[in-house]
Amino acid sequence: MEEKLKAFERLLVIMDELREKCPWDKKQTMESLRHLTIEETYELADAILDGDLQEMRKETGDLMLHMVFYARIASEQPIENGGWDIADSLHGICDKLVSRHPHIYGDVVAEDEETVKANWEQLKLKEGNSSVLEGVPTSLPSLVKAYRIQDKVRGVGFDWDHEDQVWAKVEEELKEFQDEVAAGSDRAADEFGDVLFALINYARFKGINPDEALERTNRRFKARFQHMEKEVTKAGKSMSDMELKEMDTYWDAAKKALGHHSSQG
Repeated sequence: MEEKLKAFERLLVIMDELREKCPWDKKQTMESLRHLTIEETYELADAILDGDLQEMRKETGDLMLHMVFYARIASEQPIENGGWDIADSLHGICDKLVSRHPHIYGDVVAEDEETVKANWEQLKLKEGNSSVLEGVPTSLPSLVKAYRIQDKVRGVGFDWDHEDQVWAKVEEELKEFQDEVAAGSDRAADEFGDVLFALINYARFKGINPDEALERTNRRFKARFQHMEKEVTKAGKSMSDMELKEMDTYWDAAKKALGHHSSQG
């Protein structure tokens, strides 16, 4: 523990020095850091999907720096103007964790994950939240947001009983989408959204994270397509001059070369 505290203290000292002496660091604001933080978060997400522990270590450090940077900027404001420092932030999350885990720090019994999550949402409402959905950021990507919305309402019991019911909903929404498309209706986009929402719900029931699943498919498709491009070029051909049937031959070869899990069908 002492070694970890020393490492964190070292980061705080370096941050103070940079904020006071480095022209770039002195110029930064919370707003200017925001897009960089988002970028670092996605880099960590990439490392997680790649299973690259060393890259995760690096990206976790980058994100920790950003958190310390925000706290340093906030500490430059007077307390009466809302200023705070890293200690306030850390004490805040510690207090929250203790209050949200009464089964650990209190006398509440919770022997499974679902009970813990349900208690968590109920405690948030008691703390003053007017809705269980308040904690879902507006700026989340739509796919991730849909999953989080469904997971949040599940915590208060608003959910299907069986996965068969969810799949039936998928089929119902797909039929409605097809009907609107056939009719040339301007409601087709809305119905397509309903199809996606229902599919995400089904994935949740099956223990599949839809965002991660789609990203893995994106990566497989990209790898296969780029392999196909190289093979076409190697053969002295141009894809723009090829028929789809011929491209499919190269596509199948790419799937075979990179492995079945490396996806267009």
